[in-house]
Amino acid sequence: MGIVLQDALLKNLGIEGLSLEWLLASATDAMLIVDQGGHILLANPALERLFGYGAGEMLGLALEALVPARFHGAHVGQRDDYFGQPRARAMGVGAELFGRHRDGREFGVEVSLSPLRTSQGLALVLATVRDVTERKLAQQALQESEARMRAIFETAVDAIITIDEQGVLERLNPAAERLFGYAEAEVAGRNVSMLMPQPHRQLHDGYLAHYRDTGEKRIIGKGREVEGLRKDGSVFPMELSVVEMQLGARRMFTGMVRDISERKRAEQHNRRLMQEISSANEELTNFAYVVSHDLKAPLRGIGSLADWLATDYAEQFNDEGKEHMRLLINRVHRMSSLIDGILQYSRVGRVREAQSAVDLNQLLVDVVDLLAPPPRFRITVAPALPTVQIEPTRIQQVFHNLISNAIKYMDKPDGVIEIGCEDDGSHWRFSVRDNGPGIETRHFERIFQLFQTLASRDRVESTGVGLALAKKIVEMYQGRIWLESQMGQGCTFWFTLPKSGAHLSRTGNPA
Repeated sequence: MGIVLQDALLKNLGIEGLSLEWLLASATDAMLIVDQGGHILLANPALERLFGYGAGEMLGLALEALVPARFHGAHVGQRDDYFGQPRARAMGVGAELFGRHRDGREFGVEVSLSPLRTSQGLALVLATVRDVTERKLAQQALQESEARMRAIFETAVDAIITIDEQGVLERLNPAAERLFGYAEAEVAGRNVSMLMPQPHRQLHDGYLAHYRDTGEKRIIGKGREVEGLRKDGSVFPMELSVVEMQLGARRMFTGMVRDISERKRAEQHNRRLMQEISSANEELTNFAYVVSHDLKAPLRGIGSLADWLATDYAEQFNDEGKEHMRLLINRVHRMSSLIDGILQYSRVGRVREAQSAVDLNQLLVDVVDLLAPPPRFRITVAPALPTVQIEPTRIQQVFHNLISNAIKYMDKPDGVIEIGCEDDGSHWRFSVRDNGPGIETRHFERIFQLFQTLASRDRVESTGVGLALAKKIVEMYQGRIWLESQMGQGCTFWFTLPKSGAHLSRTGNPA
């Protein structure tokens, strides 16, 4: 039947000499011809592949076999309506159409109809079917993307403004409306320079023209600080970054705007504080030197007078008088040491100091020699201490204060002090361990505070500056200092220093 019909159609359609089968087979779109009863008379290979049928299997098949069952009733009515008023048109305009694959799965289709009529008056329809699954997926992805972008645009904390290449405003998000005080409808179609105070307003159009002519970018793709103008006339500092977009033939610009008024106020406040701190430091420095000069002069006089009295009138003092003179002389010396300690403490971190490579092996020899510990002390220094980049006097002060404290507070007949070093990754970790009386945990923080001592100053000569000075120096070099201790078993002071290019020394020197 199909071959006879093909030949008749060829003659009636005026394309005799060509094979209709060849014409359909050569078409890339899926195509079929049905009669008024809804039977498939011809189906090309593209259609057979689309619906999962073999060659020739669709001939004589009811058209409803290609439609999901739930649409059969409506489809028959639509087919009858079409044959009542046949014309070339798209099927199901405004509605989603679905095809049914041979395996039962459904997919979206788009159908175009064209009426045919043979010379015998037989009414036929040529249908072209396109699978729109990928297009629908792309449309869905596009809609989801647009929904996400719309959500970002509407809910963004920063103000977002879009303009065309002439500088005409198109969109303002809610954050931009709140920031500038305008509703989007108020500014749409107006030049974006209305949101800028002078001189930015005057320069803006020139910048856009320059960019259009030369392509030279001054703001696009960069962030910069400018000023914005609100509807109420107030000017505020803002951070602006601009991105260029190409939408077809149109060139658009999106500006991200952030109000930085708070940040500017904070920066101004910080500058004011830094100026106050600088002034205070300068006043402190002057005060420290004035106090040093004004206090040390009379102290030296008191010390000299006390030494003279203690020497020349020694025989005239009874035991109580001699003890009073000893306390007087010791306290004068302590006061002088305290003034020196305060001066040292005040200089740390304020005076720019040159760093150099310091071999700690040699430095510890010098520190121990300078302290001249009594014979009952055994001080050992770990070999192969590193060489560190630091101001020599500062690291000497740290070790001097830690070792001298261990000597001062030793309560054992045989004192043991051990200096060690460990590799702690990016830092060196140093330790000064002793077998002294130990320190209670509750005092661990207090002893690093200025002027704090745990023993009576008349029993142990101390200014209370040494550990505070050591802590300040260590922290100035981005290290930290702490201690571990058990009462009666001594304590260990730890501190770290960044390696900063330091290297291990090949030889060590015992102290």
